Amino acid sequence: MSMPSIYKTLGTSVLMAGMAFGSAAAMAADGPLRGNVRVVIGSTSTGGDTYQNSSIVADALAEHLDINMKVDAVGASSAFRFLDRDPRGNTLMIFHDQSYLGYLYGVEGYEDIFEKYTIGPTVAINPGNAYLVPKDSPYQTLNDVIEAVGNGEEVRVAIQPGGVSEIGFSALKNAIAIEHPGMEDNLVAVNTGSQADKNQQLFDDQADLINGTVQANEQYTRLPEDDQKAMRFLWLTARQDTIEQAPEEGLGQTSREQLLEYVEPNVNVTMGDDNFTFDKEFFFLYNKDMDQAIVDQIDQALSEIYAEGEIQETQKNSFFIPNFKPSDEAVEYLETKMSVYEDIIANIQ
Repeated sequence: MSMPSIYKTLGTSVLMAGMAFGSAAAMAADGPLRGNVRVVIGSTSTGGDTYQNSSIVADALAEHLDINMKVDAVGASSAFRFLDRDPRGNTLMIFHDQSYLGYLYGVEGYEDIFEKYTIGPTVAINPGNAYLVPKDSPYQTLNDVIEAVGNGEEVRVAIQPGGVSEIGFSALKNAIAIEHPGMEDNLVAVNTGSQADKNQQLFDDQADLINGTVQANEQYTRLPEDDQKAMRFLWLTARQDTIEQAPEEGLGQTSREQLLEYVEPNVNVTMGDDNFTFDKEFFFLYNKDMDQAIVDQIDQALSEIYAEGEIQETQKNSFFIPNFKPSDEAVEYLETKMSVYEDIIANIQ
């Protein structure tokens, strides 16, 4: 068949560009994931870590596969509903440990994700989950908090119940039950909402300790002690080797070396035979009836993207730690992780 006359007219350079585009399109057409793909997330914020992390991954996938991917911040309940309705693969979900912790805590709208959905690959960790006190607090270390509670003092902790915000509180309460049996009820949850709400509890002296993040709260640690909003880190729940992968400059005016002061083994929250740590990890979830070929296609695409190395730099620049695991590894890893936290929650209920 002869070449269409339009290519003859436009010349060799246009022909080559058209062939390159055709090659990229052919690569996308080789797999079942194509067209417009909606990535729903378990957050309603377009300024939070879930949206930011999901956008990095979705943009890389869209470029690699030559498809359109849009991240939609609809919140957990809506995201699960949208995922339930679409087995075709045009709706995917990215969320974090809240997706199974909400179920363990009995939060309405959460079900066992390992039963109801197909678990996709992990993509990154937010290492910033933290606990803070006012800068003028008498508690200089987390051990001071544990000892105070063990000696009968009431310590109020502002958390958002039912997930990532609460798991550190549960672990701390469990550790007190182990080290000071019967005194754990002196650690009191102040259940509240957003990070701004938790911060306000501290500003108003309604809480002695709050759950926060390095990203949201580091700015307050720079304030002078006499400022009502001044805070200090006591504890980062992340693993030591997770923080060690963060940029050397850390975040804001807090270096990686300083952040390492607040993680295990410098800060110990016992689980009995081991110490508690928690990495907030992001991963894909799929409709249970979605074509396995799409699961394989995304795994392969992300394997190639992470092998290239550019996405890791983008993630680290946004204070995320790259942590790609393909679907088969991810499901086993996350199920094991869930079982550890299930035991902690069971111990204090």
